[in-house]
Amino acid sequence: MDLKYELIFTVFPYLCLTTFVVGHAYRYVTDRFGWNARSSEFLEKKSLFYGSVLFHWGIVLTFLGHAGGLLIPQRYLNMAGISAQAHMFIAYWSGLAVGLSAFSGALLLLRRRLTISRVQAAGTLNDIITIIGLGLVTGAGTYNVIFGHCDVLYTVAPWIRGIVTFTPDPRLMLEVPFSYKLHVLSALALLGFSPYSRLVHIWSAPFSYAFRRHILFRKYPGRAADEIREWA
Repeated sequence: MDLKYELIFTVFPYLCLTTFVVGHAYRYVTDRFGWNARSSEFLEKKSLFYGSVLFHWGIVLTFLGHAGGLLIPQRYLNMAGISAQAHMFIAYWSGLAVGLSAFSGALLLLRRRLTISRVQAAGTLNDIITIIGLGLVTGAGTYNVIFGHCDVLYTVAPWIRGIVTFTPDPRLMLEVPFSYKLHVLSALALLGFSPYSRLVHIWSAPFSYAFRRHILFRKYPGRAADEIREWA
């Protein structure tokens, strides 16, 4: 193994992850007013709905699937009664569904960004780069699900766990097909780029909305009601 693999599969991941953590913290402190999704919904809503729904549901479920499927060693899944074959079966069909959803949504959002004049005029080059990056990551992942052949449970997955536990082994990525390497490296690059884009809004997702207290509306007849009756 040469120095190239050491740099790409050891140094580059930590460079991206460090930029991800430090960059978000720095921007939160210094750019509170720019910490938003820069939504263009008020400019055009119809085509945004389909692209946004497909992409967000797809990307959230993809993230959860990757977290569970790659970070949990197969030996623990075996103890739970989920064999490697069953694991790959579940990963294939669920990955196909959510991958197609995320990729299709990204394409629709890119098309909207490039073809609707009002959205295009209000957008920036950073917005285009962000959506292209999302399309590349989700597209490469979907391609791997459909056409790829790689034993990720014993190559990519342990390499990623090694990154998390600070014991990376770049040799695990030597025989991994190019499309898988492209997917992994583009995802890491997008993480490193995210603090400087609209993707910062991932930290402001309204998860607490589902657990909010109910809002009660009560009618209190009083002065306003009396005034209405008098006016009538």
